[in-house]
Amino acid sequence: MTRVLGVGLQSRAESAALAALLDAAREAAPDMLAILADKADHPALQTVLQAVQAAGLPVCLIARSRLNGVATPTYSARVAERFGTGSVAEALALVAAGPEARIVQPRAISPCGTMTTALADSLKGEKKE
Repeated sequence: MTRVLGVGLQSRAESAALAALLDAAREAAPDMLAILADKADHPALQTVLQAVQAAGLPVCLIARSRLNGVATPTYSARVAERFGTGSVAEALALVAAGPEARIVQPRAISPCGTMTTALADSLKGEKKE
């Protein structure tokens, strides 16, 4: 089983808030971090990604087009209009975790409202009920 932390962020997101959100998610022991490929150069991500990669956590860059049509437990009309899915963080986690993934922690929104995280587990290797 693989546990993936999906991270969605707005252009005005700040690295200190992102670091705090990722620290809070660390208790869930993700195996991988998933972000939108077109956000990889976001200034808030640069320092945080260096720390994440130094800690040995792989980062999966997901193309925006892969989020279109991904069903998510939570729903934002604004997000759905822009990305074709109800939650960027949840969709990222699901796509990176694989076709039989499930959300185990719905999106959490940062106090500043500019970032979200969500956790998904792959079901690969588990028995289906």
